[in-house]
Amino acid sequence: MTTYKVGYFIGSLATASINRRLARALVVLAPPELEMEEISFRDLPLYSYDYDANFPPPAKAFKEAIAAVDAVLFVTPEYNRSIPGGLKNAIDWASRPYGTNSFTRKPSAVIGTSPGAIGTAVAQQSLRSVLGFCNSPQMNAPEAYIQFKPGLITDEGEITDETTADFLRSYMAEFHAFITRVYTVLPRPRLNS
Repeated sequence: MTTYKVGYFIGSLATASINRRLARALVVLAPPELEMEEISFRDLPLYSYDYDANFPPPAKAFKEAIAAVDAVLFVTPEYNRSIPGGLKNAIDWASRPYGTNSFTRKPSAVIGTSPGAIGTAVAQQSLRSVLGFCNSPQMNAPEAYIQFKPGLITDEGEITDETTADFLRSYMAEFHAFITRVYTVLPRPRLNS
């Protein structure tokens, strides 16, 4: 089986984020064919097209990190029925300047956890709309809206409920299969594309 490098974004900047815990769990549960690497956007300034002619070093490094991976995974909370502002800012940086969209033809998947029963469903739909505009092929199924309950995921990323662990293991295996399908029909993205 082909191995792919997957860059993952954690939508929350909080160090104690339950989505950071979920991301740790997904790294552990991913099949060996997925090499997982976090792509941080913590140091990005707020995007403005004034920067387009001369990207600041953190933005250049951010775009280079995305160019170096085969696919992207978004692990995000839901803020005010949408995605966190920091994550949207990161996507704006990655898609600029015009003609250098880092997400074009790069396979993506979206997942998230929250204490609420709908587990980030509205944020995920908002993010899917943005990724659709960015021309990123998206894994639409299975969908994964994880309701977080105390003790479900340890700080180290261990899932304590075996049914949830099995689902997440299957989700990551499906993501590997999706990436393979995308690259069967689409050429690999060029660097800086």
